[in-house]
Amino acid sequence: MTEAQAWDEETLVENRMIDQLQKLGYIYVHGAELNKERTSKAEVVLKGRLQAAIQHLNPWINENNLNKVVRSVTYLEAASLMEANQHFHELLINQLSVQQDVGSGRKNQTVKLIDFDNINNNNMIITNQFSYTHANDTIRPDIMLYVNGLPLVVIECKSPALPPDEQIGQGVKQLRRYQQENEALFHYNQFLVSTSNDRAKVGTIGAKIQHYSTWKEPYPLSIQDVGENPTAQDILTAGILDKERLFDIILNFIVYEPEDGRVIKKMARYQQYRAVNKVVERILAGEHPQARGGVVWATQGSGKSLSMIFLSMKLRRLKQLENPVIVVVTDRQDLDAQITATFKRCGFPNPKQAESVEELKLLLQQGPGSTVMTLVQKFQPEENEDYPLLTDSENVIVLVDESHRSQYSSLAMNMRIGLPNATYIGFTGTPIDKEDKSTVRTFGTYIDKYPIEKAVEDGATVPIFYEARLIDLHVQGETIDTLFDRFFRGYSDEDKERIKQKYVTEESLSASPKRLKTVVLDMIDHYEQHIQPNGFKAQIVSVSRKAAVEYKKLMDELSDYESAVIISNPKEMKQYGLSRSEEKEIIQRFKKPLNEDPLAFLIVCDKLLTGFDAPIEQVMYLDRPLKEHNLLQAIARTNRTYDKKTHGLIVDYYGVSRFLEEALGIFHEEDIKGAMHHVNEEIPRLQSRHRRVMQFFDYIRKDDLEACLKVLEPEDVRDTFNTVFKKFSESMDMVMPSPKAKVYVDDLKWLGKIRMLAKSRYYVDDGTMDISDCGGKVRELIEEYVYATTPRILFEPVNILSGKFGEKLDELKTPEAKAAEMEHAIKHEIRIKLEENPVKYTSIRERLEQLIEQRKARQLTIEELLEKYHAIREEMMDMERESQSFGLKDAKQLPFYQLLEKQIPVEMEQEGLKDLTEIITDIIQDNAVIDWIEKEDVKREMRKKLKQQLRASAVPNKQVESVARQLMELGRVHYNS
Repeated sequence: MTEAQAWDEETLVENRMIDQLQKLGYIYVHGAELNKERTSKAEVVLKGRLQAAIQHLNPWINENNLNKVVRSVTYLEAASLMEANQHFHELLINQLSVQQDVGSGRKNQTVKLIDFDNINNNNMIITNQFSYTHANDTIRPDIMLYVNGLPLVVIECKSPALPPDEQIGQGVKQLRRYQQENEALFHYNQFLVSTSNDRAKVGTIGAKIQHYSTWKEPYPLSIQDVGENPTAQDILTAGILDKERLFDIILNFIVYEPEDGRVIKKMARYQQYRAVNKVVERILAGEHPQARGGVVWATQGSGKSLSMIFLSMKLRRLKQLENPVIVVVTDRQDLDAQITATFKRCGFPNPKQAESVEELKLLLQQGPGSTVMTLVQKFQPEENEDYPLLTDSENVIVLVDESHRSQYSSLAMNMRIGLPNATYIGFTGTPIDKEDKSTVRTFGTYIDKYPIEKAVEDGATVPIFYEARLIDLHVQGETIDTLFDRFFRGYSDEDKERIKQKYVTEESLSASPKRLKTVVLDMIDHYEQHIQPNGFKAQIVSVSRKAAVEYKKLMDELSDYESAVIISNPKEMKQYGLSRSEEKEIIQRFKKPLNEDPLAFLIVCDKLLTGFDAPIEQVMYLDRPLKEHNLLQAIARTNRTYDKKTHGLIVDYYGVSRFLEEALGIFHEEDIKGAMHHVNEEIPRLQSRHRRVMQFFDYIRKDDLEACLKVLEPEDVRDTFNTVFKKFSESMDMVMPSPKAKVYVDDLKWLGKIRMLAKSRYYVDDGTMDISDCGGKVRELIEEYVYATTPRILFEPVNILSGKFGEKLDELKTPEAKAAEMEHAIKHEIRIKLEENPVKYTSIRERLEQLIEQRKARQLTIEELLEKYHAIREEMMDMERESQSFGLKDAKQLPFYQLLEKQIPVEMEQEGLKDLTEIITDIIQDNAVIDWIEKEDVKREMRKKLKQQLRASAVPNKQVESVARQLMELGRVHYNS
């Protein structure tokens, strides 16, 4: 083996994973061998294996029904990749149904695609070097995992010799490209893996890099069980690709949740998988209800509600539990509504929300299979009566949210009277404190812990930073005590003390108009400088409801930011009272991006401090004393992950830090490590990130822009630079406006300028050389500097087809710079137009790649290369006129003409092809009503007419389905009204 081979991804990553998967019981089949089973490279399902598996698992099935099932699995009718993926997942879990007489008349019979109960009763293979072709795109994922002929897992391997920051990112980028180029393969995908052996992450279709996660623990195995010094890849493979765990994840740990008008596919993270399975083990092992209970502590923001759904799904499927009653209990209306909504959105079957005390009793007496959501407050007895026994069944499992808060009251006692033999599982977002004996006595010991520091380390939550901005309580130069003594000088000392205790409280002083005005002005200034530029929102926590109203009035008077106050509704402040639907609407508005909804501030007193989940909130302005659990829960409102959010921030106007120390003191140290950080803690990281990014330009003069841009010419160097620049700007965004960031500001501006010039020189339209992904504060600094120092910079690439492009080319001095400009401009045009005319632009892309390879091999001089680039540009400019040479009425018809020309195997006269093109485009135009892409019935009708027309033409029958799909895709691009 050569040294080069020893460092490649195939040896170090791909082969290592294949070996491990074989040890886990998968059969390895080389891609070339497997390819013999397919009729074409376009097939993504191995039909022969699927057919054989269905026959094996359903021996009663007749040939007609077998063909029907195979057809319904291989041709999934859906409007989008996500819809097809969700539909297939439901077929897999809930199984198909066909009508057949198997001895007792023609009835619906259930068809299994996979035997989840008997794992080895399935055909489970892995393969590599296996390619798929769709239209003109061919993709070759590194490793494919097939179960019964269905491609369930796609694995992309990257070399560990790449820069560490790029290894997973490059794999994910490739997986995202595969999803665009061959959608059909991913209809069946359960999850995707990007690995470089040293690093490995798992994600779902549609996910960006930030949503891929490391599988850090191969539960129920320990890390030592995997082997000596296992890599991240070894641990992930053992954790999610072991056959039993793969099936467990598919069955119980995948949900589809609508968010912001689109569906997101979510798979459990390792800590959710571990916690759920530990709960299941305790329930199955416990000899009596008390032995089955316990507490799951998962740091707030790390997916507690989803863990409850995954657990409920698994409990519902476990045969040993015989379809239990599942009761989800909370102590707040907003939490009850939130958890119920999450269960419903994720497709959990039929959760019933108890609307009243009486309805709860009825729901809990319905027997096996019911799922009941309720507030603990609904466990109320009739007046002067004891709470009744509702069921003495042991087959009842109660999941209690925020279990430390309300579970020792008489209401909780009633719940245990009504459900005496139930198993109680407590979920909490804060740890059990050292002195808390009640939680352990009520529920049992910890089942699983996921502490704060671990959640931040895993990227499940962002770190929270703390900043004190205390306002002195001085009135016109004199202290409160001096004023009080002078004003009440006629009273005895005892009377004065009573008056002081009753009226001169910290609360009343904190709510004094002068102080509140000072605080509001400071908040506005802080928000404007540090939060708003990044597009995030804020929550103000006031000392009283009255103070909350004052805050609202001052915000309206002193700022242009929209705010809303949410408080429980005392009579004296009726105008600020909100109905439940109005409150819900305000919360929904607050959760939207700032550019979609200007509601920037939520002002609260005691509402929305727990269970309130708004990832867009970055800062909490805290102006009231909070203690212990309440304080930990409140500050966690800012720790949710959100695009470009690096940290949450608590700005303390009250002096909560003394309570924080007390709060943290009541918990075990390892449980609350990393709860909050001071901004200064980021400085060492900022220093090292600054050094790393500046190293790119060591020994180069900063004013020699051409030399600096030359450094960034290779795409791999640009990618690495982009990664480290983002890390540096992330630290700067966190630390500014601290004076300690000042020393780095000039370098930040200069690096931003180089980055934007590189964007102009090297046309990359995927955001890799843009500054739009930097924090708002950083972006403003860079833009201001670049405009001031480089007034003629071309921020956006000039279109290669425009007259200005020649002028831009003339500004460049060297032929190498001109060739680089031409190459990137052509690539840019191809990216934009490929969807509009895949046939033509794929051909141009292939020629461009050939030219680049010839130049690398020194088969072309730089002058010859420039000449060929000019020829490609001329051809692109002529394409607009090309449609006229075919006699087409409209330039839009050209890509349809060229697609049909390519798909019809026999020679066809130009006139006949032109007529077919016009018939096809007329069908699409006639059916392209407003929003037709969203309307299934319209698309179905369009597809049907296109297929009829294609069958009547010379397109081979087996290609009709594929060509119709490609024509509709072109229709989506060109005729989207």
